[in-house]
Amino acid sequence: MSNSTHPFPLPDTLPRDLAAVHAIWTGLRRGGNEMPFADDLDPAALSKEAGQVLLLDVFDKPERFRFSHLAGDLLLAQETALRGKFIDDVDLDGPLASLRAQASATVEARAPTCYASMDGMRLLLPLWGDGRISLLLGAVRKR
Repeated sequence: MSNSTHPFPLPDTLPRDLAAVHAIWTGLRRGGNEMPFADDLDPAALSKEAGQVLLLDVFDKPERFRFSHLAGDLLLAQETALRGKFIDDVDLDGPLASLRAQASATVEARAPTCYASMDGMRLLLPLWGDGRISLLLGAVRKR
């Protein structure tokens, strides 16, 4: 694992599907910005490239996260139950376990985070909008 002080550090090497999502995110950054703008992300194009993806709208004061997009076989089964719902209003397990904690850490770190468990691995990437982190791009890899 990379040497990092936050609780969800990126590993030195990501699996190919998660690395592809990270590369897309990196490619969206403008100039020397540390993260891309949310309005530069096209979820439809991303779904074709990345497989198991999700988007979380970020709210502050209070900090909350809402599912706005889910794609891929793993997540589509839950799409109806989750779309438009806030993370703290639903029970999440399996590949979405600890999503709230990781999302909060991603916003605080203002950087990509990764969560690994027996169920798989999840990458969260921040996007900028309205003067703050307004969106998180997630990619899930089930074991």
